[in-house]
Amino acid sequence: MLPTPQTSPRSRGPSPKRPALSGSASFDPSGAHDPTDADTAHPVLHPGRVAVVTGAASGIGAAAARELALLGMKIAIADVPARSSALEALGAELTNIVGEGNVLVVPTDVRVLSDVVRLKEAVYDAWHEVGVLMNNAGVGGGEDGANGTGLDGLAAWHAVFDVNVFGVVNVQQTFVPAMLHQENPAMVINTGSKQGITNPPGNTAYNASKAAVKSLTEGLAHELRTRTGGAGGGVSAHLFVPGYTFTGLTGAGEGVPKPAAAWTAQETVRHMLSRVAAGEFYVLCPDGETRAEIDQLRIMWAAADVAQGRPALSRWHRDYKALFEEYMREGRALASEGALHL
Repeated sequence: MLPTPQTSPRSRGPSPKRPALSGSASFDPSGAHDPTDADTAHPVLHPGRVAVVTGAASGIGAAAARELALLGMKIAIADVPARSSALEALGAELTNIVGEGNVLVVPTDVRVLSDVVRLKEAVYDAWHEVGVLMNNAGVGGGEDGANGTGLDGLAAWHAVFDVNVFGVVNVQQTFVPAMLHQENPAMVINTGSKQGITNPPGNTAYNASKAAVKSLTEGLAHELRTRTGGAGGGVSAHLFVPGYTFTGLTGAGEGVPKPAAAWTAQETVRHMLSRVAAGEFYVLCPDGETRAEIDQLRIMWAAADVAQGRPALSRWHRDYKALFEEYMREGRALASEGALHL
């Protein structure tokens, strides 16, 4: 007999210590920390501080650079040399926002440690600090667009891990030791993916790379908060997990109109900034079709595969498909009644 999902009885109201889950079809900043509010401005997301964004030539990276510039921050943007023209164009746009001398454009291949060291030296030589380090550079597959599976695509595996994992490690380990010795607080934001948590079939290399980003960011957060003597107490780590966002990885720039279900990169970044400003580690972004409780239910189902000994990826297993759908229907119904407990 198949195991049944664990759900709370409908008659039981929400615990006062665990408020009901809620979601949003698009980002509504009401009630969220607003980093632009002078009275509550986060000491890192603050005019005059310095932000470094990798993978900045387009998509979420470019949107993040714009939003951070609008906060009055100095911005260093980096992307692979092949994207230098787009990076330069963004640099000119950012200069119009924050003024001359407040933008650095540094073509950087995060796979190459010497490139990353050069980026760090350029930033510290210019401004002597980093407030926000946003590790955003990432690829979805091999250079030919191929995916890496459990049985095929070895070149894609190497291409994806070189950028998505070792690129993050290169940047993190080059910058964070210097950030630990700064007088002012700072934050590291690593871009993960829901695919690194729920692991949908189809592109195992990408899923595994983002699962590694989740793990290494959790490890960094633990190391930072357990440092003694005060060093590192002012540096926090955050895992940024976008939802369905309209970027180059999802068809933007190819003449395809934005799907209604997708958020813009700007919406996603604004949601992220509000959550890191509030001190959240896991910044799980909803989108136009996936509310917060849907993500949470899917994550809990995936975790229960391990806890309950079900087959791997049972959500896509033919013998469990109907059970998963029942579990989701029940969970959505409980959430709508304010009675869902996870």
